[in-house]
Amino acid sequence: MKKLAIAVLAVLFIAPAVMAKDWGAAVKLGAGQNDPKDMKSIYDAMPGSKEMDKAPGYLSLEVLHEWALNDEANKLGAKIGLDFYGENKIENKTFGGKVTEESYAFPFTVYYRRDNGVNRFSWFGGAGVTIMHTKVESDGAFFGNNSDSKNRVFPHLVAGVEYRFTEVFALGLDARYNIAAKVKKDGEILSDRSGFGAALAGRFYF
Repeated sequence: MKKLAIAVLAVLFIAPAVMAKDWGAAVKLGAGQNDPKDMKSIYDAMPGSKEMDKAPGYLSLEVLHEWALNDEANKLGAKIGLDFYGENKIENKTFGGKVTEESYAFPFTVYYRRDNGVNRFSWFGGAGVTIMHTKVESDGAFFGNNSDSKNRVFPHLVAGVEYRFTEVFALGLDARYNIAAKVKKDGEILSDRSGFGAALAGRFYF
C-alpha cells in the first residue's frame, strides 16, 4: 500500500503539468468525525496511569479535471485525492505499551461546478467512493506486539464553495459526508470516520 500511495502522490503533482488545460490541484487541511470505539473500550478498561490522543484532523492532496457543459460556467468534474488522517493513540504509562491507529484514503469524486469566474464565488456538489486503509499496531509489555490492517470501500457526498482570486488560484471550503466509513476486521472496529468533515482548500487551476 505504501508503494501505491507514493505512485498516486506522484500522479497528483505530475498530471497537472502534463495536461495544461482544464486541470487543477489542491491542498486541503480539514477535520472530521473520528470515533475509535474499540480503542476507547480498551482505554476505559485499562488499569494504571494512561493517556489517549484522538486526531480528527487530516491533510489531503487532490488532482481534478473538468469538462465544460452547455457554457463555460457549467462544468462536470472528476477528481482523485489522497487523505492522510491523524494518528489515534492510547498509552499505558504504568505498565508500558501503546496502541496506535493510522489511516489514509483515496476518495474518487464526480461533481458539478458552477464556475462564476474571477473575483466571484463558485459552488459545487457531487458524490463518489472512498478506498480507506487502516492499520492498528500495539507494542510494549501491557499490550504485546500485534498488527492488524484492513481496507474498506464506502460512498461519500461532497459540497463546497470557493472564491476565485485569479485564473490560477482559488480558496474554498469543502464539506464531505462519509457513509458507513467503518473499517472492521474479525469483529473489531479498527477505525470509524463516518459522518461530516470539512476542509479549507487551496486550489490551483491549469
